[in-house]
Amino acid sequence: MKILVVGNGAREHAIVHSLAAETGGGPQDAPLHELHAAPGNPGIARQAVLHRVDAEDGAAVAALATALGVDLVVVGPEAPLVAGVADAVRAAGVPVFGPSAEAARLEGSKAFAKEVMAQAGVPTAMAHVCTTTDEVAAALDAFGPPHVVKDDGLAAGKGVVVTSDRDAALDHAAAALEARGADGRVVVEEFLDGPEVSLFCICDGTTVVPLVAAQDFKRVGDDDAGPNTGGMGAYTPLEWAPAGLVGEVVDRIAQPTVDEMARRGTPFSGVLYVGLALTSRGTRVVEFNVRFGDPEIQAVLARLRTPLSGVLLAAARGELSDLPPLHWSDDAVVNVVVASQGYPASPRRGDPVTGIEAAEALDGVHVLHAGTAESDGGLVSAGGRVLSVVGRGADLAAARAASYAGVAEIHLPGSHHRSDIALAAERGEVQVP
Repeated sequence: MKILVVGNGAREHAIVHSLAAETGGGPQDAPLHELHAAPGNPGIARQAVLHRVDAEDGAAVAALATALGVDLVVVGPEAPLVAGVADAVRAAGVPVFGPSAEAARLEGSKAFAKEVMAQAGVPTAMAHVCTTTDEVAAALDAFGPPHVVKDDGLAAGKGVVVTSDRDAALDHAAAALEARGADGRVVVEEFLDGPEVSLFCICDGTTVVPLVAAQDFKRVGDDDAGPNTGGMGAYTPLEWAPAGLVGEVVDRIAQPTVDEMARRGTPFSGVLYVGLALTSRGTRVVEFNVRFGDPEIQAVLARLRTPLSGVLLAAARGELSDLPPLHWSDDAVVNVVVASQGYPASPRRGDPVTGIEAAEALDGVHVLHAGTAESDGGLVSAGGRVLSVVGRGADLAAARAASYAGVAEIHLPGSHHRSDIALAAERGEVQVP
């Protein structure tokens, strides 16, 4: 197949990495696909041809896909999906993996997602949609601490504040409302106790196929200290999760949501990311996203043994019901994010990045690029989260050891990472209420 992947982060590198690993199975073990990326990054460039096209320009992406004659377009990030890039590609007659702009509102508007969940009978946190700071203050007082305040629109994974400081919650809400102007809305929710779980569901508008569950780490520091980030690491499998959790999520959450979207005339085709909290009152939805989540997908795809290309194409064509059951490795996988100095508040760019080859020379380790660029023939940091170091092993202890051995080989001045990714799970300390 000829495949175009849209985006430039570690999520897109993980997708390209998985697609590039698919071979024809012959004696030469040749790659099975011709891969392209727009705009891509230096890591993706090792496995795909890069094209300088704005990922959020639907017309330009559709024109590129048509000119290349690709068999499939995979739209990675949320912003192009909300902007309607998948719609433009579909209109050009090219199969595309990713929801329409209307369906992408499940991530583009927290208030819309709450409305859909209510109609579909999906269990989630109680919430108030607020348009003024007075309404926010009343909602904070109604729910009490810890306070959960979410920007209604896209915020690159940083639009959520969870704090016991009422003033900090109000300040976040005020800033979000001001930034959006007359259309500003925030969602104030009740706090959900219990561990969080990420589950990606592949959808074709009718059928839902779940991947394996993972857990990510949002806070910047060890022991969940510091502000929320886009994610500092993740791991899979979750041996502590209740038996039957994935089936429960499909039956009670993902399938009803897909059915409701179809009923509305906006069928959902692509990835439905279901962020969950396993609370003392049962499983609850924290949020929906409409794309693979970073950093979880880096770990999840490392365990997938079914060719990813076939899964994505079946979803794009509406043929998931014909797909055989997915096959998974029994290995554990841990992904540790290496972030630049100052992340998340003010990440420093332009620092040299070295040691990737040494990291990838280690058994069970590969490195995915998130925020890198070429400069004077070398690699430099170009974002907050710079690299994902993915380690595989027979169990979590071995996977953690592999990932952190890889991290130790990476050199980026001023960089930081969490040292406790998957540590509590390795020790058997994660408890479900």
